[in-house]
Amino acid sequence: MKPTLVPQKGHRGFYGECVVACSPDGRFIASGGSGGILIWDVVTGWCLRTLRRNKSDVFSVAYSPKGNFIASGNWDHSVTIWDATTGECLKTLKGHDHFVSSVTHSPDCNIIASGGWDNTVRVWDVATGRCMKVLEGHKESIESVAYSPDNR
Repeated sequence: MKPTLVPQKGHRGFYGECVVACSPDGRFIASGGSGGILIWDVVTGWCLRTLRRNKSDVFSVAYSPKGNFIASGNWDHSVTIWDATTGECLKTLKGHDHFVSSVTHSPDCNIIASGGWDNTVRVWDVATGRCMKVLEGHKESIESVAYSPDNR
């Protein structure tokens, strides 16, 4: 039997762009863009829920390695930590002075790194929401952050 594709409405907005992240088990895709984050079922293609803290657009999304959290980098200069199962906003991390263009989780899920248009990388403690370090010195915006597999 041939699968049927059913187009779903996604993000709309000024930029017409979105960012995506796949859950570690491959069952879900989180897409971020105008209006928040949409969680999609990979098998059915249906949008299961919308994660929205405010009207801020989302520039980056990342599932934690265990799949229990989603981090988003936002237009309003914040990083948001979401419960991947319930969609609840758990924490909003503030400290960047411009858009947050990239987020990533450490392999042990205890730390989030974020990069932004303020030319900084910030390192956050997930449990407390505290900014542990600010890495400065870039002359341009940070477009991507990543952790090495050995948690460094």
